[in-house]
Amino acid sequence: MNNIRNFCIIAHIDHGKSTMADRMLEITGTIEKRKMRDQILDRMDLERERGITIKLQPVKMDYQGYNLNLIDTPGHVDFTYEVSRSLAAVEGAVLLVDASQGIQAQTLANLYLALEQNLTIIPVINKIDLPAANVEKTKKEIIQLLGCAEEEIISASGKTGQGISEVLKAVIERVPAPSGAKTLADKPVEENSGEPMLRALIFDSTYDEYRGVVAYIRVFDGRIEKGDKIMLLATKAKSEALDVGIFKPEYKSTGGLKAGEIGYIVTGFKDVSECRVGDTVAWLKSENKISPLKGYNEVKPMVFAGVFPREGNEFDELREAISKLKLNDAALIYEPEHSEALGFGFRCGFLGLLHLEIFQERLSREYNLSLTVTIPSVAYKVYDKNGDNAIIRSPQKLPDPSKIDRIEEPWVSLDIIAPKEYIGAILNLVQDKRGVYKNTEYIDESRVILHYEIPMAAILTDFYDKIKSASSGYASINYEFIGYKRADVVKMDILVAEDAVEALAMIVYRDDAFKRGKEVVNTLKETLPKQMFAVKLQAAVGGKIIAAERISAMRKDVTAKLYGGDVSRKRKLLEKQKKGKKRMEAHGKGRVEIPSDTFVKLLKR
Repeated sequence: MNNIRNFCIIAHIDHGKSTMADRMLEITGTIEKRKMRDQILDRMDLERERGITIKLQPVKMDYQGYNLNLIDTPGHVDFTYEVSRSLAAVEGAVLLVDASQGIQAQTLANLYLALEQNLTIIPVINKIDLPAANVEKTKKEIIQLLGCAEEEIISASGKTGQGISEVLKAVIERVPAPSGAKTLADKPVEENSGEPMLRALIFDSTYDEYRGVVAYIRVFDGRIEKGDKIMLLATKAKSEALDVGIFKPEYKSTGGLKAGEIGYIVTGFKDVSECRVGDTVAWLKSENKISPLKGYNEVKPMVFAGVFPREGNEFDELREAISKLKLNDAALIYEPEHSEALGFGFRCGFLGLLHLEIFQERLSREYNLSLTVTIPSVAYKVYDKNGDNAIIRSPQKLPDPSKIDRIEEPWVSLDIIAPKEYIGAILNLVQDKRGVYKNTEYIDESRVILHYEIPMAAILTDFYDKIKSASSGYASINYEFIGYKRADVVKMDILVAEDAVEALAMIVYRDDAFKRGKEVVNTLKETLPKQMFAVKLQAAVGGKIIAAERISAMRKDVTAKLYGGDVSRKRKLLEKQKKGKKRMEAHGKGRVEIPSDTFVKLLKR
């Protein structure tokens, strides 16, 4: 194990992790130059289009006689759980800081996650080739943050390749070699051979149409070979290792993995629920003889939305697709849901709106599904008058107001890093969003960290865009769930043609209901197509209409065939048309179908 080094790259979004990984793969000769392309570890087209990493991706590199196992991680706050899983599988982390932007919110968040795992931190200043790079200032920020010596900080450029060899050498020299299980001291040995029994942590997994479930593992104790009978200690699922190998970055079969190595197992499982992230892989013969490794804390999604197939007969396809996505998106949770308006679907939980957006896009691209996604909301804790409480994830499940004692909403601690000249604009914005100011911390003479506590619902939709706008694009944010606090909220129903549209219902602050109701009916007026009859658009709280708009009827010119004559003939035709529209509305033909793009526009609004 002395020649093995396991590390990952952590940074704020868009600080150059994937580009630096590309240069490492080039320098180590892991990928031939003719096969190289930008962001090669970003496997999805979606990642390359958006320029962000969504999924962690491992790869093995050979350099100067050492086996370097790299895990490239996402940077966006919605994918922090991917980062935490990567950190549990390695001994070191390259902390990347953009030379032109300095330390950002997610830089701090990911650093704290790495320090919790007692990882060796290698500070690297990236993008030193940019005209706006300020290396000296960035060095001071890192020294103040880590308390390290200036010579420990490496200056590099992922674009030009400058300094990448120094980063790889630092990984070899500073990151310790694997030393077995990081979480448990007991290492039972096999009676016949005297060697440690197998214990491997599943840090990710995916589903292959031809091979079934493929588990990404870090072996902590023992070894695993192709053909070994294996079991998962949490689910008790049993199978055989159909293939074992490493990432180059494609699957490369090696026939076995030993302690300290990172690779994959083709498990043979066809049921995706049998292979959970955080589970421990062990030999079948060691059942009841070995303790599981410490897994991962269960993630708690805070944003919930209904996901329904646009075609009712695609429910089974949707269920199968979500179960497969769940396999390599451990932060996703889902449960079946039925809506009178939209039929059968699922209530899904996400870590944020970007997580929801990526999930929706992947279902559309990878599984060719057309979806309707309801307006997202947070999970509320509702107490009844008997003192019992329940978590409500959709407005439709909110009990009758007469039975409710109080409602509590989730709050988060919010960190905003920004230049000090934008403090005033940011303070006003967060105050308008019901944020509670805690304190200010100075990174240096020009940049500050503002610490707040704020309702999760307040940062759910347009908060990130408004923060960027208030700070001319310089601010960055990070947030973390801290608990529930009492909230004065009510359910707001949206009526279209006097029919309540279940999918448009939402939970809003009582004093904000009129404003939100007006926004929704105005958006509907702009986006709904005209009908043959007039359509009323209303927002209601507890049966009381608080906002209303009207879409005028599409009118056919029934008088076009008249060429003169008495005016009473024209009136007669118009009156007949008017009665027909009333009849149409009265006999139920006045139902208005809400186009799926309307939900998207409301979501963005």
